[in-house]
Amino acid sequence: MDIRTVDVAIIGAGTAGLAAYRAARSHGKTVLLIEGGPYGTTCARVGCMPSKLLIAAAEAAHMISLAPNFGVHAGPPVIDGPAVMRRVKTERDRFVSFVLEGVEKIPQADRLHGHARFIDAGRLQVDEHTIVNAGRIVIATGSSPQRPQELQAIGERLVTSDELFDWNDLPESVAVIGTGIIGLELGQALHRLGVRVALFGRAGGLAQLKDKAVLASAVKALGAELDLRLNTEVAGLTRDGDMVTLRSRSAGADERTERYAFVLAATGRIPNVKQLGLEHSGLTLDKDGIPLFDAHTAQCGDGPVFIAGDAASDRPLLHEAADSGRIAGENAARYPDVQPGLRRVPLSIAFSDPQIAVVGQTAQDPSAGRIVKGEVSFENQGRSRVMLQNHGLLRVFAETGSGRFVGAEMIGPRAEHVAHLLAWACQSGMTVAQMLELPFYHPVIEEGLRTALRDAADKLLHGLPEIEHCTDCTPGM
Repeated sequence: MDIRTVDVAIIGAGTAGLAAYRAARSHGKTVLLIEGGPYGTTCARVGCMPSKLLIAAAEAAHMISLAPNFGVHAGPPVIDGPAVMRRVKTERDRFVSFVLEGVEKIPQADRLHGHARFIDAGRLQVDEHTIVNAGRIVIATGSSPQRPQELQAIGERLVTSDELFDWNDLPESVAVIGTGIIGLELGQALHRLGVRVALFGRAGGLAQLKDKAVLASAVKALGAELDLRLNTEVAGLTRDGDMVTLRSRSAGADERTERYAFVLAATGRIPNVKQLGLEHSGLTLDKDGIPLFDAHTAQCGDGPVFIAGDAASDRPLLHEAADSGRIAGENAARYPDVQPGLRRVPLSIAFSDPQIAVVGQTAQDPSAGRIVKGEVSFENQGRSRVMLQNHGLLRVFAETGSGRFVGAEMIGPRAEHVAHLLAWACQSGMTVAQMLELPFYHPVIEEGLRTALRDAADKLLHGLPEIEHCTDCTPGM
């Protein structure tokens, strides 16, 4: 058994672990990066990048089918499933190779392959070959997709996003269980690529939306295209040769029985912490077995253990993993001088069509004070109608008294770009009045944002009723 002694040991070499490694090394500490699986981040291998490659193919097919509405006739699209998946995997592997190139630049002496477990608060055992004595430890073990027990009886006909991107062809049909971001993105992409898809949601939610009006707009827009089964329970699954028989039951309706080639479990991801031996760490754990920690310092309790990224189950997004990894690495390096790090305004985007975005504080947050809501519908918004993308609703939230912009929810065209503008304004502490002083070109989607801000400003000043019509739809406004 080898013995290694280092200042900082980092468990996991994903986005958070790599950020923690760089931060700790920048303070001149000896650092050991321990990885039990293949190198390459969740984002590159099975998350952000391969999903966007599939979505890009779906968008190309969709635009062909939409073209006749502009008077452009290209004929029906022909979907070459093997070619679609070949490009997804080839480009995915390129993105992974970029990550691997970065890992290879880390000195070999700073890398250790194997699964780490706590022996006690300051010692780790890595497989059966190494004991690591560490002054500080960073847990950055990432997450894995849930595979609900009630779905596992169908064997390899059950897939998660981790397996889907290894398909060599597109299947005839897929039942998607879950209507969160992953379920919506992949379900709609597969549908547009000619796969028969139904999306099942046990409750009435979509993606990360909490505002009832925006959620209703999302259900209307996405439900017009997709076979969306909200408030529907999967009553049973049985294997039937190369197919799956699925029984479902929704409120007030008879049970339905249908057959699908695959079932995609899109029911969320769970932190990879159960095999770490945390019961030997001395840490206080929550009901899910995750160490209690401070989100601003990444510190678990008041000791020398830190947690970052998806393992913390705080904000499971790449940019958040990078931020929390950096904070964890810096504080591990300078422990016990632990200091709060920068946590940015929450920003979440679903790359459905229309896109969905949530920024900052929502009206339903427990900490939300008294707020007003300004809104705009994109159904008659000028640029949206020009592009035949006139679906959705934007609501902005402003604090009464101060007039400060605190957050927004939206479904609509180009939401990924509007959401960034809103996140920057929110993090800068801007008021609605200050945002309205900024330039808005014509005709652009952002004019819809101006309409929503004007609505909020009117309510802040006078408590006027909500707008009834989009005011940016004609030139000269």
